[in-house]
Amino acid sequence: MPTPSMEDYIEQIYILIEDKGYARVSDIAENLQVHPSSVTKMVQKLDRDQYLNYEKYRGLILTPKGKKVGKRLVYRHELLEQFLEIIGVDQENIYDDVEGIEHHMSWNSIDRIGDLVQYFDEKPERVSALREVQKKNEEQNDE
Repeated sequence: MPTPSMEDYIEQIYILIEDKGYARVSDIAENLQVHPSSVTKMVQKLDRDQYLNYEKYRGLILTPKGKKVGKRLVYRHELLEQFLEIIGVDQENIYDDVEGIEHHMSWNSIDRIGDLVQYFDEKPERVSALREVQKKNEEQNDE
């Protein structure tokens, strides 16, 4: 299993390849706000662990294993964003909150959150009912 740091790189590489068709060390460094030398070291490790194939000065591609993990990591991130939005977390907090929790949850928890997101998506009135509960609780807290 990849470490949380490895997950961040795999996720970012997956996103770049999906968006641009390629991922360069400089793009990864910019998006993760790290030095290119740090990216090179991690890319070499990911190559050794068979998540990607890397050739110096030529670029990198995800292996089938890397693509599978990358896709799952992007799904996890997007799902947690949806979940936090549904439960009413302020939009300006969602990204940082997801970044803070995504590596600390089991896949079982992620799957259960997926079930809950689906539950709310199937009947939007459930979200409305939740908002009513939240409004009532806020009013009680203000008293």
